[in-house]
Amino acid sequence: MNSAAQACRLLSGRYHLERVLGRGGMGRVYRARDLLHEQLGEPCSKVAIKLLDEPISQCPDAHVLLYSEFALTRSLRHAHVVRAFSFEVDTHSQVAFFTMELLQGVTLDRLLLECPYGLPWRELRPIAVQLLDALVYTHQQDVLHGDVKPANVMVGEEGVRLFDFGLGQAQAGAAMGLPSVSRSRFNAWTPAYAAPELLAGGALTAAADLYGVACVLYELAHGKRVGERASTVCLPRPAQLPRHCWVALQAALAIDPQHRSITVAELRHVMG
Repeated sequence: MNSAAQACRLLSGRYHLERVLGRGGMGRVYRARDLLHEQLGEPCSKVAIKLLDEPISQCPDAHVLLYSEFALTRSLRHAHVVRAFSFEVDTHSQVAFFTMELLQGVTLDRLLLECPYGLPWRELRPIAVQLLDALVYTHQQDVLHGDVKPANVMVGEEGVRLFDFGLGQAQAGAAMGLPSVSRSRFNAWTPAYAAPELLAGGALTAAADLYGVACVLYELAHGKRVGERASTVCLPRPAQLPRHCWVALQAALAIDPQHRSITVAELRHVMG
């Protein structure tokens, strides 16, 4: 547990941290009890809480970094995007955190462990459509996710949820009134799903998000990661993926962003 959080398992006199749900490049998410809601008799008193890890939490703009992620997430209202609730700072421990809905289900990385040869099309298609719907919506809101990967996608009874906008940014940040924060210095991209131009120090774009989600869909269909490859190497077509879907997915997986001759919305249309 984050040392500050360990010293204070009760944040803001209200949220009791129970256990770590997941770890990312910059922070951790905890399952927590909302004691106030419990006292008021709320039937759903469990929430998820995100805090920054050390040493990132010690950076001068750490609170701004976390608030930026919260503001991005809160600006989104979609059935397949996680909902953010509130941003707070525990005055005793000086720990910044934000609360969000506690997701129920299994992340795609865990699902893939159970399906080493990929998912059959009948199971893959609804996941692909809902994930792409979420990403189309975020792009329509001028928000880039920045870290689309299996560990950041949950599948449960209510369908898919895309979460963790810690590496995301607003394409029109000034217009949204969000603070400008550079995340590139944290070098937190996930190599297996990050677009080649991001790993080379390029800017986050919609085309980079497209590449990331295409890597996820390929892995779901084939059971194996795209991984690093030369531009001349052709990926094998997953047997269970319809041919017309494979043509579109290949375009999204182009190493050169100029050759990704398809958008997330167009890929969604083909998959649907």
